[in-house]
Amino acid sequence: MDNNRTILIVEDDDDISMVEEAYLQAAGFSTVLVKDGGQVARVLAEGSFDLILLDLMLPGKSGYDVCREIRDSVDIPILMVTARTEPVDKIRGLGLGADDYIAKPFDPAELVARVNANLRQHDRVLAALGKAQPSAPDEIRIHGLRILVNSWKVCKDGREIRFPNREFELLKFLAQNPDIVFSKDQLMEKVWGYDYAGDAATIMVHINRIRDKIEDDPKNPKILETVWGAGYRFNG
Repeated sequence: MDNNRTILIVEDDDDISMVEEAYLQAAGFSTVLVKDGGQVARVLAEGSFDLILLDLMLPGKSGYDVCREIRDSVDIPILMVTARTEPVDKIRGLGLGADDYIAKPFDPAELVARVNANLRQHDRVLAALGKAQPSAPDEIRIHGLRILVNSWKVCKDGREIRFPNREFELLKFLAQNPDIVFSKDQLMEKVWGYDYAGDAATIMVHINRIRDKIEDDPKNPKILETVWGAGYRFNG
């Protein structure tokens, strides 16, 4: 991978940020450090970044609030780094649009590996978009949805719906393979990639976010169903 990339580190603990910067710079990345959550949106507006390492417990504005504020306007991976390890904290962070989650204390080598894995996946998405033919996009029409595969757009009943990159990739994959049941592990491999170091709980969170956007009643899904004990199925 070409590591001519810039990582935005949002972390108020000097010891942790020093480790993050040291290992990322040793891996060839440039880094910019922000210590206050309230400054993140401004820094993003003024610079160009390839990934965000986002702590949850921050002065000024929490990592949760930062993620909520920037997710719909920033199409780069967000990797949450936090000492809060309860499943509800992880699910909440992913539910707000984070792409990955790593708990403190962490192995710095694993952190670099997670950064690289998320960047590779994002590169695959961008490469697919780069092959698009905007004048004649491949399109999936199903259940009132229009999924413009090459344009990376989703419309429901004529209204465009915002999908961050991972959600779109997951929806696209399932819609391109209707009526097939995929396990969490299969989806992790097909969408996140074989080198992804996360866990299958990420799938559940992204499925729920997709349902919130495409289902008339997300609590009783008709399009994207759970097949208990097996996985998920996109009904054709």
